[in-house]
Amino acid sequence: MKKNLTLVPLEMEHFQGVIDLGNLVHGAGYLTDAILQSIYQKGLKDGINCSFVMLDQVDSGDHKVVGFRLTYAPTNWKVDEWCSPDLWKLPIEQLCYFKSSTVDADYRGHGVAKTMLKGSVDAAKKQGASGGICHTWMQSPGNAAYHYFVKCGGEHLKTYPNRWLEDSYAGYRCIVCGADEYCHCDAGEMILYFETLKG
Repeated sequence: MKKNLTLVPLEMEHFQGVIDLGNLVHGAGYLTDAILQSIYQKGLKDGINCSFVMLDQVDSGDHKVVGFRLTYAPTNWKVDEWCSPDLWKLPIEQLCYFKSSTVDADYRGHGVAKTMLKGSVDAAKKQGASGGICHTWMQSPGNAAYHYFVKCGGEHLKTYPNRWLEDSYAGYRCIVCGADEYCHCDAGEMILYFETLKG
C-alpha cells in the first residue's frame, strides 16, 4: 500500500473513481453518475460538503480514489420505511445520514475508513448535526460493515430484510446475492451519536 494518502471533500472530478470502486466492491449498478450526482447534492449545506474521498497518488502523478464516505447533510434527507425515528434520541434535523462507505481492498486495515468517518462527522457538525443514521450492509463479507460501525460507537436499532431489493429491480447486482438474482440482503439501522464516537 502506498502512504501518500489525502482526504478531500467529494467533487465531480472524483465521480468516476467513486463509481468504479463502489461497483467493484458492492456490485454492478450500485452507483451511476445520476445516483452519485444526487448523493453529492445531498451532502452540501451552508457551503460545507460532508462527503469525502481518500486519494492515493499513483506513479503517474495522478490521484486514485481508494475510499469514499458518502453522507447526506442534516435536513437533506427524509425518513422512509426503513427508518425508526421513535428509537432515535435526536430529531431528524440534528442527524446526518451515512449513505455509504467503501475502501479499496488493498487499503483496508490502515485507518482509511476511520479517517473518512471523522471527516464526515466534523463536516456534519458544522452543518448542525449531533449524530448520524446509517443502514449497514449485514451480509458484507464477515459482516465487517456492522462490526466496524459498532467499534466506532454506533448502536444497532433494528434490522430490515430486503433493504436493497428495489435497487436490484432498477439494475443493481449485489455481489453476495449474485448477478442473476435480486438482492435480499439485510440492513441494520444504526445510529452514531457524535459524543460517543470512538477512535
